[in-house]
Amino acid sequence: MGMGSDSAAFPFSTTTTSPRFCNPISHRRIFSDVAEDLTVSVDGQSFLLHKFPLVSRCGRVRKMVVDSKDPDLLKLELVNVPGGAFAFELAAKFCYGSNFEITTANVAHLRCVAEYLEMTEDYQEENLIFRTETYLNEIVLKNLDKSLEILCKCDGLDPSVEEVGLVDRCVDAIAMNASKEQLVSGLAHLECHVGSGKLHMHSQDWWVEDLSALRIDHYRRVISAMRRTGVRPESIGTSITHYAQTSLKGVERRHVWDSGPFVGDDQRMVVETLIDLLATENITTVTLSFLFGMLRMAIEVDANLDCRIEVEKRIGLQLEMASLDDLLIPSTQTSDSMFDVDTVHRILVNFLQRIDEDDSGELSPCGYDSEGLKSPSHSSVLKVGRLMDGYLAEIAPDPYLKLQKFMALIELLPDYARIVDDGLYRAIDIYLKAHPSLTESECKKLCKLIDCQKLSPDASSHAAQNDRLPIQMVVRVLYFEQLRLKSSFSGGGSGGLSQRFMCSSGVPSSCVSPQRDNYASLRRENRELKLEISRMRVRLTELEREQGLMKQQGMRGGEGRAGEHGRAFLASLSRGFGRISMFGGPEKRRKKSSQGSEGKNRRRHKASEAYWNQH
Repeated sequence: MGMGSDSAAFPFSTTTTSPRFCNPISHRRIFSDVAEDLTVSVDGQSFLLHKFPLVSRCGRVRKMVVDSKDPDLLKLELVNVPGGAFAFELAAKFCYGSNFEITTANVAHLRCVAEYLEMTEDYQEENLIFRTETYLNEIVLKNLDKSLEILCKCDGLDPSVEEVGLVDRCVDAIAMNASKEQLVSGLAHLECHVGSGKLHMHSQDWWVEDLSALRIDHYRRVISAMRRTGVRPESIGTSITHYAQTSLKGVERRHVWDSGPFVGDDQRMVVETLIDLLATENITTVTLSFLFGMLRMAIEVDANLDCRIEVEKRIGLQLEMASLDDLLIPSTQTSDSMFDVDTVHRILVNFLQRIDEDDSGELSPCGYDSEGLKSPSHSSVLKVGRLMDGYLAEIAPDPYLKLQKFMALIELLPDYARIVDDGLYRAIDIYLKAHPSLTESECKKLCKLIDCQKLSPDASSHAAQNDRLPIQMVVRVLYFEQLRLKSSFSGGGSGGLSQRFMCSSGVPSSCVSPQRDNYASLRRENRELKLEISRMRVRLTELEREQGLMKQQGMRGGEGRAGEHGRAFLASLSRGFGRISMFGGPEKRRKKSSQGSEGKNRRRHKASEAYWNQH
């Protein structure tokens, strides 16, 4: 009876007696013209056969009959037959000379069962082992597609398929044929543009998607063999990405409130194997988004720590190219914050270690080269600084985020990573607003991380009116803002004024209006005076607070000092009002300054909203 055929099949000649199958489930009769004298049991199925065809080709059956020393042996039981009843039936048909074909669908089973039954040339020429080896060598191993198909058919044939070396030969054949195809395809599609003299290579590796059908252990061996045979790293990186997307698409994201196991060992093995491939085979052609995806997946499936560390190191090498969304990794710990801050902290540590190694000229201790990855420069550090400021602002509203973790991320970056501290100030202000239970000492420790000299004028103005900040922070902001104003006045004298009235040729320009310049100067000075009034208001609030405390404690000396500070403050306040009166509207400003505390708080709230909307 014929089996399914394909274009590359090995037919066998038929004998004069064709086999027939019987209906009963428990027995199968293959050769019915002569009464059967042997029943062979395989995996619960019994085959009614004849001793002579089996003994003439199968060394194992011959030994079992001889060892039984029973001339009337009627039953044999075969255990652990590779391929089970299906493979044994094909081997029995071969012994009877039935007409069937060796194809890619059955050659792996035939080769393994032939080895199990010892169907070698010692018992008969051109036995089943010889026939299957001929088919493998002449048809399968010369073709990449058929080698892939046979390797997929090896599932369920362990350990016999390894003992006959079929997996190793298919793996080597796939790698070698892929390398040859790339070479031939590259030469065939090599185009030379005569005008530009540029060479363009166009080739598409069709086998990249087909490799995703392999079992993970077989896939790993194929990738390792491809690296040895010189397959392009870009193709290997694309293959790994496709394999991960295909094999792990069923893994769903776990939320922080979920608990218990939710994935099997197979998915964990896939993640750990692919990450290990990146390290052992020195594969650097995968994208940064893929690395972040594998990191998230390693967290989801609870992969071993070494795998996570490996991915974090690779991300750290190119952190400056990451986006804010990449860093927002959800936390899987029920008692922790909403985002995995510890992972981002380790990535940042790896990035800074890489900078130190580049500066010192040392090699990376990661176990692989940084081929294809540019070394972080100062511009990269600035990019990471802006990225981390954005990340801090995103995680700051989390009420479960601990102050120690928040501060550790801030302190990790060097001072030169931030040219302006506006982003850091914004993140800290958001954190203070989301965590009103912080103590005064904790607020002071957190705000000390802000360099007041790096705040822009807008941020300084906002900080001066921010009632969430400690008073020491506000005083520092006002102090440095005053120094900045003094510096701008001293540096903007006659020299700066003359430059504004000069063209590039050095000739006085008639296109600049002195009236417009004076108006701009007055507006600038008006803004500076407004800032000074804000300082005075803050100082007045501080003095009122100190005076109230001193009254409660009954400290007379303290009351005298508070009165002294109050008189000094009122004197400075009157001088400020005198300066404002030069720009008109003194009655209006005095009216504003006499408003109640409710209006003051409303203005601070509006100023805060306006500032953060702009930034």
